[in-house]
Amino acid sequence: MKLQLKNIDLTIIAWARRLFVPIARVAFFVIYFYFGILKVFNLSPATPLAEALTRQTIGMQYFHSAYIILAVFECLIGILFLIPRATRLVVPVLFIHMLIVCSPLILVPQIAWTHFFVPSLEGQYIIKNVALIAVAIGIVASTMPLAHTPGKRLKR
Repeated sequence: MKLQLKNIDLTIIAWARRLFVPIARVAFFVIYFYFGILKVFNLSPATPLAEALTRQTIGMQYFHSAYIILAVFECLIGILFLIPRATRLVVPVLFIHMLIVCSPLILVPQIAWTHFFVPSLEGQYIIKNVALIAVAIGIVASTMPLAHTPGKRLKR
């Protein structure tokens, strides 16, 4: 019984290791491309948050252009995550994006928080990005190093 449970456990772990990166890449595509397209068509529920951030930072005269750039940027991130060879490019771009989209937690706290350390719905929407960062790190961890020699084990 114990040996059978161990075999099931090992099988599930091997399956998860094989599927993690492809599923994570598709998840990034769905999230980023979908949210970006909603912005392109002015259908995003995040528009008021983006407006508040723009008002606080660069000024509303730049809102439309900045919003479209952000939308295209998000769609591009989604597409690039589908291309394994683009990992080294897309992950730094993702972290730049994260700096922008997480900044309302500090720059427009009246929208991101209802009370001290109690996020609004918009704040929760932003805080969930911690999970995306963790998944991106998992994708990077599975990336083959540039100097990798076939047959040589990586140090862990």
